[in-house]
Amino acid sequence: MWNPMCSLPLGIRQSGTNRVWRVWGCRLCSQSPKTPIQQSNPTLRPQAEKQRRKREREKAILTKGVGNEGIKWTEKDRIIYSASTVPGEKKDTTVPFPKAYSPEYVESCWYQWWEKEGFFTPEHHRKLSHSVNGAFSLCIPPPNVTGSLHLGHALTVAIEDTLSRWRRMQGYKVLWVPGCDHAGIATQSVVERKLLRKHGKRRQDYSREEFLREVWNWKNDKGDEIYEQLRKLGASLDWTRACFTMDPGFSSAVTEAFVRLSDSGLIYRSEGLVNWSCALESAISDIEVDSKQLPGRTLLSVPGYERNIEFGTIVTFAYPVEGQDGEVCVSTTRPETMLGDVAIAVHPDDPRYTALHGRHCRHPFTDRLLPIIPDASVDMQFGTGAVKITPAHDHADFLLSQRHELPWLTVIGGDGLMTALCGHWLEGVKRFDARMRVLEALTEKKLFRGIKDHPMALPICSRSGDVIEPLLKRQWFVRCEEMAKKAIQAVDEGQLDIQPHFYTKIWKNWLSNISDWCISRQLWWGHQIPAYRVSMPHATTQEEELWVWGRSESEARERAAAKFGVAQDGICLTRDADVLDTWFSSALFPFAMLGWPQQTSDLEQFYPNSMLETGSDLLFFWVARMVMLGTELTGQLPFKQVLLHSLVRDKYGRKMSKSLGNVVDPLDVIHGVSLERLQEKVKEGNLDPRESAVAMEAQRKDFPQGIPECGTDALRFTLCSYRTQGEDISMSVSQVLSCRHFCNKMWQTVRFTLGVLQDSNEPVKPLDQISPISSMDRWICSRLLSTLRQCEEGFHGYELHAVTAALHSFWLHSLCDVYLECIKPVLSSPVTATEGDESRVHAGNVTEVERCAARSLLYHCICVSLTLLNPIMPFITEELWQRLHPYSPLADHHATSLCVQPYPQSSQLVNWDFPQEEADFKLAQEVIRVARSLRAQCHMTKERPRLWVVCTPVQAQTLQSFSAAVETLGRVSGLHFHCPPEEGATALPISTPPPPEGCAVGVVNHTCQLHLDVQHHVAVDRQVASLLERRSRVLPKLEQLLGRIVTPGFMEKVPERVRLDTEQRILALKQELKNIEEQLQALEQMKKSQ
Repeated sequence: MWNPMCSLPLGIRQSGTNRVWRVWGCRLCSQSPKTPIQQSNPTLRPQAEKQRRKREREKAILTKGVGNEGIKWTEKDRIIYSASTVPGEKKDTTVPFPKAYSPEYVESCWYQWWEKEGFFTPEHHRKLSHSVNGAFSLCIPPPNVTGSLHLGHALTVAIEDTLSRWRRMQGYKVLWVPGCDHAGIATQSVVERKLLRKHGKRRQDYSREEFLREVWNWKNDKGDEIYEQLRKLGASLDWTRACFTMDPGFSSAVTEAFVRLSDSGLIYRSEGLVNWSCALESAISDIEVDSKQLPGRTLLSVPGYERNIEFGTIVTFAYPVEGQDGEVCVSTTRPETMLGDVAIAVHPDDPRYTALHGRHCRHPFTDRLLPIIPDASVDMQFGTGAVKITPAHDHADFLLSQRHELPWLTVIGGDGLMTALCGHWLEGVKRFDARMRVLEALTEKKLFRGIKDHPMALPICSRSGDVIEPLLKRQWFVRCEEMAKKAIQAVDEGQLDIQPHFYTKIWKNWLSNISDWCISRQLWWGHQIPAYRVSMPHATTQEEELWVWGRSESEARERAAAKFGVAQDGICLTRDADVLDTWFSSALFPFAMLGWPQQTSDLEQFYPNSMLETGSDLLFFWVARMVMLGTELTGQLPFKQVLLHSLVRDKYGRKMSKSLGNVVDPLDVIHGVSLERLQEKVKEGNLDPRESAVAMEAQRKDFPQGIPECGTDALRFTLCSYRTQGEDISMSVSQVLSCRHFCNKMWQTVRFTLGVLQDSNEPVKPLDQISPISSMDRWICSRLLSTLRQCEEGFHGYELHAVTAALHSFWLHSLCDVYLECIKPVLSSPVTATEGDESRVHAGNVTEVERCAARSLLYHCICVSLTLLNPIMPFITEELWQRLHPYSPLADHHATSLCVQPYPQSSQLVNWDFPQEEADFKLAQEVIRVARSLRAQCHMTKERPRLWVVCTPVQAQTLQSFSAAVETLGRVSGLHFHCPPEEGATALPISTPPPPEGCAVGVVNHTCQLHLDVQHHVAVDRQVASLLERRSRVLPKLEQLLGRIVTPGFMEKVPERVRLDTEQRILALKQELKNIEEQLQALEQMKKSQ
C-alpha cells in the first residue's frame, strides 16, 4: 500500500483517474458532470508543458559539459567492530576508540540491544524516572510486502522515528506500530510470475486454496525483509506489536468493518464504471493507474499483443443522419468503442446542429439509431463540436447517459475481447486488433474522415503495464458523501489539524465532490468479501441478485433466513469470490492494529492516535479514507493531527519512480554501492529503452565511482534537514556525504575530549555546580542554551530542518571551530597563573580552576548536544555517549541507553543564559575573520604577527574580554588597542599608541579597522598586488551602493532599516578604500627606501 513517491495528479472536481479519462477518453472532451470545461487549452497545454519539462530534464542528463561532474569521494578504510558480543547484548565500549568514524563500526550491535531491552515498547515507560502522564502513538504507513524501501520510505521513517524518539525521551508512553500491507494485486502478480517462470503454470491451473498456499509460502520465504530494512534505518518500532494486514486478528477486523458498514447501508452492490485491467481481469484502484504522457503518435508494448500498438492519434469519422442527406462528424482516440455508441451530444446553443436536435443518426455497423442530444456540458469549440456517447466505456459519458436515460452497451469484455454486441465480425477479437478492423470498415463505407497526431495522457496499470479500460461491472461500493461531510466538518471545527495548512482547502474541495468508492477486486489474494449470494433451490425465476453478509457463513445463513422468511436449510449460499480493495483494509489500520473491534487495553490507551505522518500524495487515497471509516466505525477520529511531507525527487527534479529507473535504495546510501551494481538494477527493471538509457546516463554522471558508504545517521540527518512541508525535495547524495563528514567531526571532537578526560585525575563537576569563569565559557554556555531553545521550538512546530540546522551550527561553528580551539591552550598550558587576567591564557598560564571549568564545560556541552541529536542520529550519539558516560559525575555509571535518557529542557540551563556575551562575541568573530583574511592576503601561514585594533573605547572593552580567543583564532602574537582620542573623553588604560606604518589594513566596520604588522614578513611587490586586487573588488561594490541611493524615490520608498544599513556599508567601503590607498602609499615609500 505505502508508496509515497507515486504522485498521481488528483482532480478537484473528480477523482484522479477520472481526470485522466477526461483527457484521453473516446471523445477527448474533458468535462465535469456539473459544469462545462473549456478544454482545448486545459488538456493540451498541461500535457505539452509536461513533455517540454521532461525533454529539458532528459537533455540536462544526456548533455555532457561543465557543471555535470558527479559526486567525488575517496574510499575510506572500513573499520569493523570485532569484539565478541552476543546478539542482543550491550556493545563493548571499553575497547580502544577508533581513530576515524566508520558507519559500519558504529551501527553494529546497538539496534539488537535496544530491541532486546524493550526500549521501544510502551511498557518500558514505567521504568523511566522522568516519565510523564501522557501517551504518544502513531502507525507507520505499512509498506507493501512485495517491495523494498526507497528514499520516500526513508524520509517517512526519519521523520516519524525522530518524533517518536523525542517524545520517548520526554517521558511519554510511546507506541509506534510497525505494519506491512498484503498488497493484493502486487503480491498476486509477483507470485503468478514466479509460478509461470518456475513451473510453467498459470494461476488458473491451481485451485484457489492451492494458489493461496503458494502465496503464503512465498510470503514466509521472503520473510521480514521490509522489517529488517526498517531496523537498518534505526526505526524505534515496537516489534512485539507488528501487524500484517492478512493476520487473523486484522482479517477479523476487516470482516467486522464490512458487516457494520453494510448493516448501516454504507456498503451496497451496484453496477458502475470502474478502472479495469484486462491483463489482471480485475478492477484496480486509482493509485494503481499511471498517466503516461504521449506527445503524439507513439508505439507501445501492451500485454497480450506480439506487435506494438499505436496510441497518441485521434480519428475522425462520420455518422449519416437518418432520413436526410448529411452527416455528423465525431472524433475519438478509441475507435473500437464506437460499437458501443448510443447517442451523439451537441451543445444546445451550437448553430451548426440546431436543426438536428431530436433527429437521429444511423450506426453503420449495428443499424442502431443514435439520437442527437443537446447537452450544455459539450464544448462547442473543441473538435467538430459533436461528441459520441459511449456510456459503458467512458466516465463522463456514463454521467451524461444518466441525465438523458440512455442505455449502456458493453462492447469490450473483462478479458479484453470484443463482445457479441459487436456482431460476428468482431466478437472475440482483441480490443486493439478490433481497432484496426473498425478503421478498415469505416474506410470501406467511406465514413473515415482522417487521423492525426494528438497529445494525450494514457492510463496505464502500474502492476501489469496494461492500458486501463473503463468497464461496467457489478461491484461493491462504499457510499462516501455523508462520511466525507463529517471529515470536512472535523477540519473546519479544528478537531483534525492538517499541516501544512494549505492542504485543508484541497481536502475540502476534493471531499465535497467525492464519488462512491469501488472496493471489489477480482483477485484471489486478499480479504475475501464476507458477502453471500442467496439462491432458493425451489425458486423458478430470479429477477435480481439476492445478497446477505455476515461474520461467518452460519451468521449469513441466519440473516438470509430472517430477511427472506425461509428456513435456513432451504437456502443455498455462495460466497462472493472477489476480495476487498487493499485500501479498504489499510483504512482500518489506526484502530485495527490496536485490536479493534475488541476493547483492548491498547485501544483504550492509544486510540485515537496522536498523529499521522505520511506523504502528501496519500492524502486522499489513504488519509481521507482512514478519517471516514475511523469516524464511522469507532465514533472518533483516528488521529488528531495529520503531518504531510513532500515528495522526494532526484537532483534533476524528476519524481523518483521505478518506471524512470531513478529510484535510490536507502541501503545503497547507507552501505555504499558500485556503479556497476546500480546499472544492473536498472537493467533488471525492464524499462522502456529510452528511459533505461537516460537512467543509466544519469547514474554515470551522478555516481561515476558509485555511491560511498554514508551510514544511517548521515542519511537520516540529511532527510530531516530538508524543509519537508512545502516544495518537493530534490535529494542529493552529495549532501548525505557531507553529513558523513559532519559525523566524523563529531567523532574527532569526542576523541579529543576523551583524551582530555583520561589525562586528568580531577572528576567532572555536575552540571548544576558549574559556574562559567571566562567570557568564552559564558559564550559557549549561552550558545548551547540558545541551540536548545531552537530545538524545542523546532520539535514543537514539526520543523525538523530547524532542529538540524541549529545542532549542525552549534557543533561546527560554535563548539568545534571556536570553543574547542580556544580552550586547547587552557587545557595544555601549565598551571602557574592566578585569576584575573585574560591575556595570561595566551601567555601559557592558567589556573587549575579555569582548567577544571573548561574540562567540565566541554564534557557537558558534548553530552547535552549528543542528547539533543539522539532522536535524529541514534547510532553515533549512542556510541559516543556510552564512551563518555564513565566520566559522568552522577553516581550511576551503568545507565542503560541514551535513547531513554531525559531530553534536555531549556529550563534546566536557565542559569547559562548570557545574551550579552553572545551579542558581544559577534564583534570578536568579525575581527577574527578579517584578521584571517589579512593573513591569507599576505600569504602568511606560520607567522603570528602583531595586531592593532583601531576602534572606539566601547569596542575595545568588548574585544578585551575576548582577547585570548582573538589571539588564538586569529593566529596573532599580540593584540593591541588604539582608541583615537575624543574631545573631552578620558583615555582608556588599555589604549596603546597608533599602529606602525606599513601594516596591512582591514575594515571590520566604519568604526573598527585592523592593522596587521607585516613589515618583516611579506614581500612588498606581493603586498602591492594583493592591495590592488582588493581595490578592484571594493570599487564596484561602492559604486553599486552609491548608484542605489541616488535612485529617484530611494529615500521615500526604502524602509529606514535598509537605508541605515546601506549607509553603514558605504561608510565601511569608503574607509576600506582609504586604508588601501594609504597602504599603497606606504609600500611605495618602502620600496624607494630599499
